[in-house]
Amino acid sequence: MTDKNNYAVNMPNIPPDVQKVLKHTKLILSLLVVLVLLLNTFFQIDPEEVGIITRFGKYIRTVESGLNLKIPLLEKVTKVAVERQQKEEFGFRTKKAGVNTQYSSKRYLNESLMLTGDLNLANVEWVVQYRISNPFNYLFKVRNPESTLRDISEAAMRQIVGDRTVNEVLTVGRTEISDKVENLIQQTCTEYSLGVKIEQVVLQDVNPPDLVKDAFNAVNEAQQEKATLINKAKSEYNKVIPKARGQAKETVQKAEGFATERTNTALGEVARFNALYKEYVKAPFITRQRIYLETMSEVIPKLGHKIITDDKGNNVLPLLQMQLTGTK
Repeated sequence: MTDKNNYAVNMPNIPPDVQKVLKHTKLILSLLVVLVLLLNTFFQIDPEEVGIITRFGKYIRTVESGLNLKIPLLEKVTKVAVERQQKEEFGFRTKKAGVNTQYSSKRYLNESLMLTGDLNLANVEWVVQYRISNPFNYLFKVRNPESTLRDISEAAMRQIVGDRTVNEVLTVGRTEISDKVENLIQQTCTEYSLGVKIEQVVLQDVNPPDLVKDAFNAVNEAQQEKATLINKAKSEYNKVIPKARGQAKETVQKAEGFATERTNTALGEVARFNALYKEYVKAPFITRQRIYLETMSEVIPKLGHKIITDDKGNNVLPLLQMQLTGTK
């Protein structure tokens, strides 16, 4: 019996038109199956991702970005963004990111409320920014890696904040806290083989609890005013002290110059006197007469009106009248 006769025996009551429709349906189903298999064979990996291929849950290989192949129905691909910076927020949540970023008004005190080293409370909100550095470890070494990273981050922040005073946490110690928390999170993630690289820890906002916020604000204002006064005092100090030092140095230099001048003048006078004395020894009368005349030539111009007479002069009145008349 031929195949056609077998088909007629198996489907004796089906009309030829229906049989034709069934054949077309079978062909369409076959094409759909082939299409589904093709769609499950080819897949695309974005530039910032890698693909992790698993077969029945077992890791097989890692594929890079671009068009790739896998065994349909047997292999599964998991895309992991290794070039994208991701973040975890603590104490707050971002509702809408952009130019005007909006944050959730809901308070997450179970995350942000912390005890400081001096037994005070502070609300600490922070962000952990990270990248997936090892996708295999991220998917297979730790269960729930995101939840694990959040637990590690919160534990590290509580440990570092617990070693600082509340003033350090609220003011001057924020940068140091961020750096220490970043290092501690990275160290713990490396020990756990979490497969992530911590890029930055940012303290978003640090505030005292609402009940004592006014008191803390008053203390902060006082500290800021203190710092302002100190800076103003340092500014005045920098203005006055260098000027006084310059004036003192100028006075010392003037005194040194005056001393040098007087010394040189005295040495010159000594040399002149020695030279004069040598000439005086050679001719005492002539030298004495010359010195007398030189001295008188210097003194007489300084005396004003002068009348010079000899010892035989009897009356100087005519001379005085002539001088007075000549001066009119």
